[in-house]
Amino acid sequence: MNRRRPHDLFSMSAFAAEAGGLPAPLSASSPSPRIPVIFRRLHRFHQMDFELAAWQLTYLCIAPRRVYRNVYFHKQTKNTWARDDPAILVLISACLCVSAVAWSIVYYLTIFEALQLALLMILRDFLLSGIIISTILWQISRTFLLPPAPAVPAPSLHGTRYPPPVPRHETVEWGYTFDVHTNAFFPLYLTLYLAQLFLLPVIRKENWVCLFVGNTLYLAGFAQYIYGTYLGLSALPFLARTTLLLAPLLPLGIAYVVSLLGFNVTKWVLKVYFGGI
Repeated sequence: MNRRRPHDLFSMSAFAAEAGGLPAPLSASSPSPRIPVIFRRLHRFHQMDFELAAWQLTYLCIAPRRVYRNVYFHKQTKNTWARDDPAILVLISACLCVSAVAWSIVYYLTIFEALQLALLMILRDFLLSGIIISTILWQISRTFLLPPAPAVPAPSLHGTRYPPPVPRHETVEWGYTFDVHTNAFFPLYLTLYLAQLFLLPVIRKENWVCLFVGNTLYLAGFAQYIYGTYLGLSALPFLARTTLLLAPLLPLGIAYVVSLLGFNVTKWVLKVYFGGI
């Protein structure tokens, strides 16, 4: 009987794991993967890289593809696609707090109402919506965007041989889809939380031109968000058919055209937030 030496078995296992045949072993001391690292490190302010987060927020507005190029380096160094530094969450939350203060001044809200508005923007608009959308994107990408698994090669008639190298089997991390939401949310924030505030005297007027400006603002904000999610998932080299993520642009455009017949999106949203003040 042929006996393989222990180091041969180790080599075969390592090769199979590299080819995607075996999952990487988990350490008994490793933290639970159920909670993304970015949430577990929210209290470690001294370890956050705010300079890098500010750089990413800037380039998400002027050159978003450049931000996703760094995803490859992060994967090579830390073996994960999802970011582990929550600094960008802290910066976006701070931006939402500033917006809440500005909107509170415009609408003459009390300090308690301003605090309530800030929590609403952070917890509902950013985090809760992000968790829901990220879960939907995670399921869609795992169900429809992963290519079919490569066929297993037939055994050789001339004896046992190592299988040919095949791409490592990757899976979409939920933490990465939340990163995609975070990145796509910031341009939407600039459009609907800041630009809308400065255009408020115009878009609240009762005429079709102002209705057109306000509704176009919402079209631009949500179109940026949809395009941002597409860029984020298309940056993963193992996903296919990512152009399907642009499909929501069609109903969004139809809804925009219909709204120009007389539905003022801005007034409806402000009524939800401020009760028609």
